[in-house]
Amino acid sequence: MTPQMGWAIAGIGAHADRYIAPALGKAVGATLVAVYSRDQSRADAFARKHGAPGCRGYTSLDALLADPAVQAVYVASPDALHAPQTIAAARAGKHVLCEKPMATTVSDAQAMIAACAQAGVKLGLGFHLRHHPAHIQARGLIREGKLGPVSLACAQWHSPGGGTYTGLRTWKADPALAAAGVLAGYGVHCVDLLRYLVGQEVVEVSAFTDATGERLDDQVTALFRFEGGAMGLLASSRRAPLARSVVEVHGPLGSLYGLGTPTQRFAGELELVLRDGTTRTGYPKGDLYQAQIEAFQSQLVGMASDTEPDASGLDGLRTVEITQAILRSHREGRAIRLGLRSGNS
Repeated sequence: MTPQMGWAIAGIGAHADRYIAPALGKAVGATLVAVYSRDQSRADAFARKHGAPGCRGYTSLDALLADPAVQAVYVASPDALHAPQTIAAARAGKHVLCEKPMATTVSDAQAMIAACAQAGVKLGLGFHLRHHPAHIQARGLIREGKLGPVSLACAQWHSPGGGTYTGLRTWKADPALAAAGVLAGYGVHCVDLLRYLVGQEVVEVSAFTDATGERLDDQVTALFRFEGGAMGLLASSRRAPLARSVVEVHGPLGSLYGLGTPTQRFAGELELVLRDGTTRTGYPKGDLYQAQIEAFQSQLVGMASDTEPDASGLDGLRTVEITQAILRSHREGRAIRLGLRSGNS
C-alpha cells in the first residue's frame, strides 16, 4: 500500500482553492491535515471544504509546523513569503513543495536551498508543466535525437482571462509581494519548460516588458542564448486573451509543437514534424497538480540522500536568475550575460 503523507498548505488563496487543495484530495497517498491563514475563520472554512476529517486551521505558521501530523508543506503564499516560510518549514523538519516563482531575489532562493539541505529535507518547485505527458514525450524525443541538435525553442503562455494588473485588488498587483507581473504568473513556467526541454542553461538574455515605475508587467518578451548554441524565445501576455499558448522545439531533422499544452490541465496535442511525415498525439483529461504532488511524494519515499525532485531547488534558483536577468535587461536596455552551466534540469 502507498504510505500516506500528511500535507499542510501555507497560503489559501484562489490558486490553492482552485488547484492545489483539490489535487491533494485526489493524489494517491496524500492527506491534507492542516492549513495556514492569517484569518482563523478562512482557515477553518478551507479546512472543512478541502481537508481530511480533523484537518486543522492555523493562524500561526509556527504552530502549524509543530503539528506532528504535517510531513510536507505546500507553500502557495505570495511570492515574497516563499523564502521565509520555506526556511521555517525546513527548520521544522518538513519537506517543501513551493509554488513558483521560488523567490523574489537570487539570495533568497539560495537561502532556501541551503536551509533545506542543512535540515535534510527535500525542496521541490511547482513547475507543473514538467508533468504534462506531451512535454515528457517531447523531452524524450529530443533526447533520442529525433530533431537533431536543438537550434531554436519557443514558449508562449498567455493569460486566458486577459485584463491587466492595473487596479487588480490582489497581492499579485503589489510590487512588495509579487516578484513580477505576467512574468511571475506565466513567464516563469515558460523559462523552466524551455530549460527542461532543451536540456541546456541560458547564458544570455535580452528582453522587453511593459512595466513602468511601480506598475508590474502585463506583457513580456525575451530572447535567450543557450550554452550549447540554441536560441530561445519567451512571450507572455495578459493583453492577448485569444492567443494560443504553445511550445515549439526545432532542429535540422524535425520540429515539435506542443499545441495548447502550456496550461493548468491535461490538454492540447503534441505534433511531431519530420521529413517523412507528421504525427499528432492528443491527451485525456487529467490534473497536472495531482501528477506533480504524486511525483514529489514518490521521490520522497525511500529517496536516496543524493537525489532531487524532478523540479528541484536548483531548477527554481536557475529560473529566478533568468527572470531577474529579464527584468534587468528591460531596465538597462541591454543583453545580460549569465554564468550558468548545466546541472540538474
